[in-house]
Amino acid sequence: MLNVNLSNETELVLTDELLSKVKVYMEKTLNAENVDFEKRDVEIDYSWVTPETIRTLNRDYRDNDSETDVLSFPQYNLPDEADFIFKPSDMPLLLGDVILNPFRAEEQGEAYGTGFEREICYLTVHSVLHLLGYDHIDPEDKKIMRSREKLIMGEE
Repeated sequence: MLNVNLSNETELVLTDELLSKVKVYMEKTLNAENVDFEKRDVEIDYSWVTPETIRTLNRDYRDNDSETDVLSFPQYNLPDEADFIFKPSDMPLLLGDVILNPFRAEEQGEAYGTGFEREICYLTVHSVLHLLGYDHIDPEDKKIMRSREKLIMGEE
C-alpha cells in the first residue's frame, strides 16, 4: 500500500480530487519502476511549501539561493541500496520527501499552457523519480529521466 504523509503550509487548498490524482501518478511512477507497493508498504512524505521555504531549503541543501518548483530528498542512495527497495520485505519502504512549491507550479502550468493540476502531477512524477535514483545533471541522464517522465505521464 502507498501511504502519503501530507503537509501543507500554504494557503492554497490541496483538494481531495487533486490529492487523488497525485497518488495515482505516484503509483504510476512506482509501477513503472517496479516498486511493488501492493506487497510492501511504501511511504512518501509530500509537502506543499511557500516560495520562501523552498528557497531556504534549496539554499541550505543544494547551495542554490533561488526559488525552485520541487525538491526531492531520497531516503536511500541509489543504485547502491537498490536491493533494499526492490526486495520483498515486511519492513515499510520510506522513500523520502517530495517538497513542492505550488505557486511555481501554478506559474509554470500557465506558462506552458498545461494547467495547474497537470503541472502538480508532472512535478510529482519528476520528484518520485528522483527518490528512486534518477537525475538530470548530465545530458544522458536527463534524456533517460525525461523519457521516463513522458512515459509515466502518458505523453510518449
